[in-house]
Amino acid sequence: MSWEREFDYVVMAGHAFQALLGDDELRAALGAVRAALTDGGQFGFETRDPLTRASESWATETPVEVAAGAAASMRMTRQVRSVDGEIVVFASTFDIPVGSAPRHSDSTLRFLGADRLDVFLAGAGPAVPERYGDGAGGPPGEGGPEIIAVARRTPA
Repeated sequence: MSWEREFDYVVMAGHAFQALLGDDELRAALGAVRAALTDGGQFGFETRDPLTRASESWATETPVEVAAGAAASMRMTRQVRSVDGEIVVFASTFDIPVGSAPRHSDSTLRFLGADRLDVFLAGAGPAVPERYGDGAGGPPGEGGPEIIAVARRTPA
């Protein structure tokens, strides 16, 4: 679908930005967001900051326990299969101990640094007036795990 200047705010949550793997795919997505925003409209998104090297801790030796209500929990493990520049390929296993077999998921994410991100945003037109390093509004690039950006569409 495409929209023309219909939204004051567009949000991309859950690290979905990292699923845009190729340069052309990223440019197309940013162009579509820009087209959908009204003049002065904002685009908010987050991506993991590659400077924190989060994927290095994604190994089967570091499972994550997730509570899933009073009667159940889930154990998630991740294993990195390959790293090629900005691209990380990994497998996740979800083990729910209450009578079901483990579930497996293969994923690929792009860890785009702030400088490269700025190049793509500049090419698409939105300016980045705000950037944070974590959900509490901490400064970017100082050990925070995220690049949280709020880009504003400037008039054409």
